[in-house]
Amino acid sequence: MSTLALGRAARAAKSKKGAKGKKKRSRVVAHSTEYNLLLTATLCLLALGAVMVFSASSTTQILSNGNLADSAFYLKRTLIFGAAGLLVMHLTARHGLVAVRRITPALLVASLFLLFVVLVAGTSANGASRWLGPGSLQFQPSELAKVALILYGADLLAREPKRVRSLQGLMPFLLVTATACLLIVAEPDMGTTMVVAFSVGATLIAAGARPADIGKIALGLGVLALLMTVVEPYRMARLTGFLHPGSEAAGAGFQAAQAKIALGSGGFFGVGIGNGVQKAFYLPEAHTDMISAVIGEELGMVGILGVVGLFSLLGYAGLRVAQQAKDRYGKLLVAGLTSLILAQATINLFAVMGLAPLTGVPLPFVSYGNSSLLATLFAVGLILNVARGGTAGAGKLRVVEGGRSPVRKRSKPNRGKSAQSRSGSGRNGRPRRAGDSRRRRASG
Repeated sequence: MSTLALGRAARAAKSKKGAKGKKKRSRVVAHSTEYNLLLTATLCLLALGAVMVFSASSTTQILSNGNLADSAFYLKRTLIFGAAGLLVMHLTARHGLVAVRRITPALLVASLFLLFVVLVAGTSANGASRWLGPGSLQFQPSELAKVALILYGADLLAREPKRVRSLQGLMPFLLVTATACLLIVAEPDMGTTMVVAFSVGATLIAAGARPADIGKIALGLGVLALLMTVVEPYRMARLTGFLHPGSEAAGAGFQAAQAKIALGSGGFFGVGIGNGVQKAFYLPEAHTDMISAVIGEELGMVGILGVVGLFSLLGYAGLRVAQQAKDRYGKLLVAGLTSLILAQATINLFAVMGLAPLTGVPLPFVSYGNSSLLATLFAVGLILNVARGGTAGAGKLRVVEGGRSPVRKRSKPNRGKSAQSRSGSGRNGRPRRAGDSRRRRASG
């Protein structure tokens, strides 16, 4: 063979190998529609949160300090912890599902222990003891606890699916959840307790719990919530302010009244980013719990509808991922974590719009809060892992390769016939001809 022919053959083989490599890379890079929707909604909410945190906090920082030196204090911290959260999300989305399921018991025990420690040695602010750690490294154990509870519930109900058939079977999960909720309420933090209750309920529904059992649990929680509201004066004042906003506008209903003023001032298109007035000492905690009111004032109804649309997109994609999960654990995990994010967003938006009492729950991805941001991005990373087809290795659905049908059990030969008649007759009892086996070999 000539040198020219050898060169052509080498180039053809190289191009064929390159085409195969490109095709393989394209298969690896491609993601499902749900994966892309989740990632897009998350990044859009994070970007909006960074802008609105700066807008809501810079005015109060300047008015408090009298200079521009610390006007971007909360923005810098949001960007730092947002970058750390995105790194956690990326690693979890690619490699974390099996490892997270393996360490779920340790995460649960650690979160319960920290919930107890924060009551004894936590940092207090605004009458609540919710933070642990020094200075800028403070975190809220309740943020870790609410994710750990969903992880535990998904693991337990995936390993033992028969537990959902009775309240007795669900009792381990319910007792652990009740212990965590009591510790969170003692901080006090009623809002996070409500988020945990809704997300755990959604996990039980996804697992197939009986409606009667769900009703009994909901009734018990409702009675306990009412009792805790009645015995605690500040909770009763918030409920009264919600029921009679006009009479409590200068007292317990002040924050809710200012939020309504902000939403009304924004109109349809808002007054423009940075031009809001209510964030300047009228709205307490404007960059955290009340950031939705700042969005409504500066971006108007369009901004609020945009936020609702992004969370709706995230919820739709998350529930679709839960439906398409390859194993029961992935289904329950994604359903619980998606419900966790949506429940928190719904409670925040309803409280700001005056449709529910104020609870102090931040808006996921948007409000300033380092612990909340890290925990939420960790949850999104797990959802993205399942959206990529990841499994935790247990309960995985088996796929029959090659399109083969299952092996059928061979029927026993008819004992009434002799071995000679069985060997000499075909399926229909007709004697075999000499050409039959030859034709079968040729056709096969």
